[in-house]
Amino acid sequence: MSVLRPLDKLPELNTATILLVSTEDALLQQLADSMLREDCASQLNVHLARSLPLPSSVTRPRIDLIVFVVNLHSKYSLQNVEESLCHVDASFFLGKVCFLATGAGQESHCSIHHNTVVTLARTYRSPLLFCDLKVENFRVTMAQRLVRMLQVCAGHTPGVSALSLVSLLQSPESPSLEDL
Repeated sequence: MSVLRPLDKLPELNTATILLVSTEDALLQQLADSMLREDCASQLNVHLARSLPLPSSVTRPRIDLIVFVVNLHSKYSLQNVEESLCHVDASFFLGKVCFLATGAGQESHCSIHHNTVVTLARTYRSPLLFCDLKVENFRVTMAQRLVRMLQVCAGHTPGVSALSLVSLLQSPESPSLEDL
């Protein structure tokens, strides 16, 4: 079994790499295109994957941030993310993973309850973002946010670490460690 580890590769100077994992090819490509249009001080690499593990035969750069995209209209999307999580080393969950739920705007069509993805994100102690990727303005705003997060995760933002970013993104209703 191939497991992604954040320290398998050394960082490259002024390069930041994000991996977007989703079964939604068209929406993912549109999000990637929006990210690549953002003004970024670093060289931005966006990789797309339908699921993990990634093929071991492919040479790839170090991955600084993994975004698991869950389409709330597809139970297959959630199942795919849950199965892919098994192929991620635990150290990635120290600020280098986030979840993105899309499709929440059309709640009547959702086949996955909002609380299901909230629980998933809490279980992995990772931020959860909501965005309707079909709406261009929302997609552009999310692309900007992900690029800023990626800059932090790649170590290109002085004074801010990936772990401190996670604490800033933590929702106030998240249970404390004492509650667990």
